[in-house]
Amino acid sequence: MSKKSKDSILDNYGGLINSLLIANGVSILLFILRVIDSGGFRYWFLLWNLLLAWLPLFFALTLTLRLKTTRLKDTVNILLIILWLGFLPNSFYLVSDLIHLQITAEVSVLYDAVLFMSFIMNGFISGYLSVYFVHTALIKRLGVQTANYFIGFVFLLCGFAIYLGRVLRWNSWDLFLHPTSIAFDVSEQLVNQAAQSRASVTTLSFFILTGGMYLALWQLVRDRKN
Repeated sequence: MSKKSKDSILDNYGGLINSLLIANGVSILLFILRVIDSGGFRYWFLLWNLLLAWLPLFFALTLTLRLKTTRLKDTVNILLIILWLGFLPNSFYLVSDLIHLQITAEVSVLYDAVLFMSFIMNGFISGYLSVYFVHTALIKRLGVQTANYFIGFVFLLCGFAIYLGRVLRWNSWDLFLHPTSIAFDVSEQLVNQAAQSRASVTTLSFFILTGGMYLALWQLVRDRKN
């Protein structure tokens, strides 16, 4: 790819990245103000989870740039898709952090609700953008139906991954570091009736939330293009 072509592509995404940085800056500012007011870092994990939410977008953008000059089946591109799949649930996992929202003597619960929602929205935006980039790339190479089925399956996997993260406390990188242990836990969820019910409800809940919202946004974007 020529330098001119690369610059043109980066220019196209420059405004998008700047907008995301501004939105993330709002969340970070809200967090800093809470720290100043309370003198504590109670919800520090929001910053870490927001950072993780950026990773799938990074992988998706890198894949998009590479697909300008390489084939989808290229080894590096396949690796990027695997990494994207592995870290994508982090973008939507932030909504599960609402379980930590509680009344404290530090600041008002209303302020904390605003703080949490700002992080959740930023996570969802990053996640949906990454899915959109991959979705459009797959449509061009695999066709509409295959790409749609794949993305639907991805959201189902995200729902189950959020269950693994929130309930069983696995992280995305554990897929690569401890695959056998995760496989054992997954099999346990399938044979244990009580765990199976909990896993199914959590998976379907997040699948309906994330997949349904993406479908609505996808349709809105397609209608505007047409």
